[in-house]
Amino acid sequence: MTDRIREFLRQRQDDGPCLVVDLDVVRDNYNAFAKALPDSRVFYAVKANPAPEVLRLLASLGSCFDTASVAEIEMVLAAGCTPDRISFGNTIKKERDIARAYAMGVRLFAVDCKAEVEKVARAAPEARVFCRILCDGAGAEWPLSRKFGCEPAMAADVLEHAHRLGLNAYGISFHVGSQQRNQHAWDRALAQAAAVFKECGERGINLSMVNLGGGFPTKYLKNVPTVKTYGTAIFRALRKHFGNRIPETIIEPGRGMVGNAGVIETEVVLVSKKSEEDEVRWVYLDIGKFGGLAETMDESIRYPIRTPRDGSETAPCILAGPTCDSADVLYEKEPYLLPVSLEIGDRLLIEGTGAYTSTYASVAFNGFPPLKTYHI
Repeated sequence: MTDRIREFLRQRQDDGPCLVVDLDVVRDNYNAFAKALPDSRVFYAVKANPAPEVLRLLASLGSCFDTASVAEIEMVLAAGCTPDRISFGNTIKKERDIARAYAMGVRLFAVDCKAEVEKVARAAPEARVFCRILCDGAGAEWPLSRKFGCEPAMAADVLEHAHRLGLNAYGISFHVGSQQRNQHAWDRALAQAAAVFKECGERGINLSMVNLGGGFPTKYLKNVPTVKTYGTAIFRALRKHFGNRIPETIIEPGRGMVGNAGVIETEVVLVSKKSEEDEVRWVYLDIGKFGGLAETMDESIRYPIRTPRDGSETAPCILAGPTCDSADVLYEKEPYLLPVSLEIGDRLLIEGTGAYTSTYASVAFNGFPPLKTYHI
């Protein structure tokens, strides 16, 4: 919560839940990443928050962009970015989308199998490709599945296939898991990347780049290391596994770039119990999983919640959203402690919500409008 957000909410007319993002915080975060990893290019993960205001700011600061679709590429170009600063980082792309991106000037594409390589070779001749390898994501609060990436032992074959088809076999990428609080998580992944570099070199293919992915956290209920701490740990791991021949590196911060810049204001719609003997209250908000809080799935991301009654006696409660869907429960397995005096109509602040909220909001499930967003 910044003074700018606090003042904006004080003057705002009530019109339902909203997200407010302070762009000064985004600017500070970008500068912190650029300083912590000065030899790495920053490719902001657009999916975290694709608001035009965020994209324009980052483009003006010199950021590059990791995109997942043609629509995101178009948004980034509209924000003033040039195509040489764009990566099409999704490993699952329609061939016509690859062709469209190539026509717009994009020359950097992610792959993780030979079939994807063949699509890129047909639609984007001579483009640069990097192969994503699987990473276990141990230590991440939002671990990634096996959906993206191949086993490291397979990566050299994928890149050799790209080389034979006339593409530029450019490098390796991985992702250590979102909200990764262990700054040493990059060490094992870099060891695997170095092994692929060596294998490709023995086949006459000289890779140039390691995409270190995202995973950089924002502070929720638990403290997280500083960006500088991550930068130091990653550089040491690079030196350990690549020696004096450290490759070009890029990073893809998303949550770490915008997460702590945003606050959601929500209203208590109902406070109730399921029986007279029940010690746990149910607190229903006017925002839930389908309104932008999808990352409460499995209670993986636990946001800090502030109330106007903080400091008074608290008791456990189950938090839920307003929709007629039984899955729209935010925190039940581990109830939240909120003030006993909490009442219908109270405004709560959900902090750390600048990333993966507005873009997760449904269009109009149950008739509830998408999450209103303001960037100041």
